[in-house]
Amino acid sequence: MVTAVFNDAELRQRAWDVAAGVVDPEIPVLTIADLGVLRDVTVEDGCVAVAITPTYSGCPAMNMITLEIELALEREGFRNSRVRTVLSPAWTTDWMSEDGRRKLRECGIAPPQAGSGRRALFGVQQVTCPRCGSKDTAVLSEFGSTSCKALWRCKSCREPFDYFKCH
Repeated sequence: MVTAVFNDAELRQRAWDVAAGVVDPEIPVLTIADLGVLRDVTVEDGCVAVAITPTYSGCPAMNMITLEIELALEREGFRNSRVRTVLSPAWTTDWMSEDGRRKLRECGIAPPQAGSGRRALFGVQQVTCPRCGSKDTAVLSEFGSTSCKALWRCKSCREPFDYFKCH
């Protein structure tokens, strides 16, 4: 419990800001807020509860993210905080921030297109190369460097790149 005098709204905002700064261990250029994994922060009797939603139900990073949130909150004076995983509604790439999409592009990962979400599962995807901007790309493997990414190749610049899969 935080001992300074703050009302619940101030505590919630402080806790949100702390949790929002936690990075994804698999893609450390992104925070959990960038990804849309951070869903809610509540305060009850001075204790903080953080709700997170995994990018998919088997995401191996969730245990580390939970631990990092707990440690970050503890360092900022939040005692007895808890983190819970919320599976419904299921996470979608539509929850990613525009800043998160920009960060992905800047580190060479093609971000999911805004608004594509689960609908991309039912149609032909057109993925833009994060290096040269060409739309002349092709999937090499549905399995990339992490479970949430696929391996693509640009036919123009011939470079391979990861694509953050739409969910």
